[in-house]
Amino acid sequence: MPGNLAALRLQVETALAGRVAAPFSYRDRKLVEMVSAGVPEIDALTGGLPRGGLTEICGPPCSGRTSLLISALASRTARAEVCALVDGRDAFDPHAAAAAGVELKQLLWVRCRNIEQALRSTDLLLQGGGFGMIAVDLSDILPATVRHVPLNAWFRFRRAVEDTPTILMLIEQEPNAKTCASLVLRVGFEGARWVGAARENRVREFCCANSSACLLGGVAVRAEVVRSSVQPIGGGPVGVDGSVGIFETRRWERLDFAEADAEERGNLKFEFSDFKWNATTEQSQRQKQKRSQTSGGMPAV
Repeated sequence: MPGNLAALRLQVETALAGRVAAPFSYRDRKLVEMVSAGVPEIDALTGGLPRGGLTEICGPPCSGRTSLLISALASRTARAEVCALVDGRDAFDPHAAAAAGVELKQLLWVRCRNIEQALRSTDLLLQGGGFGMIAVDLSDILPATVRHVPLNAWFRFRRAVEDTPTILMLIEQEPNAKTCASLVLRVGFEGARWVGAARENRVREFCCANSSACLLGGVAVRAEVVRSSVQPIGGGPVGVDGSVGIFETRRWERLDFAEADAEERGNLKFEFSDFKWNATTEQSQRQKQKRSQTSGGMPAV
């Protein structure tokens, strides 16, 4: 009997040679490449974001989840990586993202109207490949709707992103991917930081009439590692389940659209509109063809 087991083990190891290293060795964490999330406190807490894995960021509204998403996009696009944002309810603000450092020329903005379009778009992007990061923002969709997404959809996404250099990030109000997620972070509002009086915080020519009013300087966000099954290649910080970190989001002041002239605003709009993809393109095409046929002209291309 022991001889048969040894022969079977050797046969399995030979069949998996070059694909799976030490298939019979127990590993509670998968060794993956980790990259910066754009927030030093999150990097220290989790080791960063795993490539080739699914990261879930969950939390209620105003919990800092969007700030973490924007920071991650800014970090990746600053390194000339092409990223994609699947916007589940067309709520993305490109002006605020640009102010936070996101390179819009490196970002593909997929505007969706419902969760079906968001999931279908994510599937296409994963199959196409070539992205440093794909973020799926379902935070503005009701949690009850996201709960009804079949578990095999998350398994399909995990399998599609495995062994690729892509970071797959999912933004939700509550975690739904279960064991398909390599890293799950829960974020929440910790407190606001108010600075000085309005007379001490004049922004160009604007100043509040009430001299005792304070300005919002930042918001403290509490981040908790719900689950982590990854470990950085070559060592480094490892996210421990239940560990907690605090980071702060700050107000953005880099863009002042009130002072921008019409030409600059038009150029900015042109730049990011060239790199967004509307998930309802097929529907729009059909509408154009219908109008063209009604008017007796040639179908629109």
